[in-house]
Amino acid sequence: MNDKSLCDEIYFNEFYTSHIQSASNFAYYKSGDKNTSLDLAQEAFIKIWENCAKIDLSKAKSYLFTVVNNLFLNRVKHQKVVFEYAKSSPYIDVDNQSPDYLLEEEEFKDKLKRAIEDLTAGEREVFLMNRIDGKKYREIAELLEISQKAVEKRMSSALKKLRTKIDGI
Repeated sequence: MNDKSLCDEIYFNEFYTSHIQSASNFAYYKSGDKNTSLDLAQEAFIKIWENCAKIDLSKAKSYLFTVVNNLFLNRVKHQKVVFEYAKSSPYIDVDNQSPDYLLEEEEFKDKLKRAIEDLTAGEREVFLMNRIDGKKYREIAELLEISQKAVEKRMSSALKKLRTKIDGI
């Protein structure tokens, strides 16, 4: 019988030591940035520690790489939202704007960013695929391998949450 568990600190440390380099390398290949790759690898190990009881030791390495990949994709989605928002904002002559207006605009951007970050992963994924990538619910359902009704439910939930957190949306 195999008594090894990732919840045992000794085995987790062994797992960490033997896989941190390959996880960091994988993240580097995905991101192209050394600091980002280290952050992604560390975040992945944190998630593994938090979910240690649910992870089969024989599948832990595969789980690690899946988590690194998902964390990377979430970062890319987040950066895309920020970029799209900046791109869609009309050019404003900042020199002629009142400081109050500029402050309000910055606060709104921060509020929107936080509100999107606070959505569940499923809601955020559907919301961004629809609003940023312009995908239809049917396309999203096919990509995520879920029903169109599930996509509609996630989108509805995301919009409700965003409306409550941000006045005027």
